[in-house]
Amino acid sequence: MTKRSRKIRKSQAELPEFIVVAFAEDMEQAKEYEALLKSNDIPAIVKEQDDPRSDGVKSITVMVPEEFIDEAHVVVESQDAYDDFYDLTSEEEDSDFDSELLDNDF
Repeated sequence: MTKRSRKIRKSQAELPEFIVVAFAEDMEQAKEYEALLKSNDIPAIVKEQDDPRSDGVKSITVMVPEEFIDEAHVVVESQDAYDDFYDLTSEEEDSDFDSELLDNDF
């Protein structure tokens, strides 16, 4: 019996500790982060858990092994910056499009 318990402890010790790299607004966003991290060779999991700060509300977290946390932060922040830029560009194009229609006399 003691041999078996040593093996269990050894295999548990080898499992990486996952820590939160991002909180997602919904499961779709969490899956996008997970896919982005995995495409950059960073192991990631999505976990839905009770939020200790509020009653009964669940939070969706994206988690990575501790040794990948710095790289994961860079990847996630880069994607957020890209998304913000894309949103800003789309809004400018939409407003320009409307003004062009008003300027033309038919």
